[in-house]
Amino acid sequence: MATHVKIIAVVFVLVGVMSVVGAFFGSLAFGLLGMLIGAQADQGAPVGVALLGLAGMALMIMLLVVAALSVTCGWGLWRFRPWARIMAIILGAIGLTKFPLGTLFGVYVLAVMFRKDTEALFGRST
Repeated sequence: MATHVKIIAVVFVLVGVMSVVGAFFGSLAFGLLGMLIGAQADQGAPVGVALLGLAGMALMIMLLVVAALSVTCGWGLWRFRPWARIMAIILGAIGLTKFPLGTLFGVYVLAVMFRKDTEALFGRST
């Protein structure tokens, strides 16, 4: 089971890294769209620029929070911290809603984390 936990840890870290990259490129895309709309002489252009800026900022913050949670969970799983198992269960359950890859990964995470031998790895037995 230790190998499965390490695989899950690596995937969580990769998801975190991809979320940071997504936050960067997403904010870049929203900024470019804002520039294109702002260059128009239309009456509603300033409102559109403001809304795009807010949406881009919200997306960036959301992706950075996901990145922080994923990397923290991956690091904790790699070191077999008891809190990381609980965090992985929560993130795995949330991942079930992200069809299809998140669902597959969520099922894998939950199947591994709820095994008795995995609990023993983290120093918790019920």
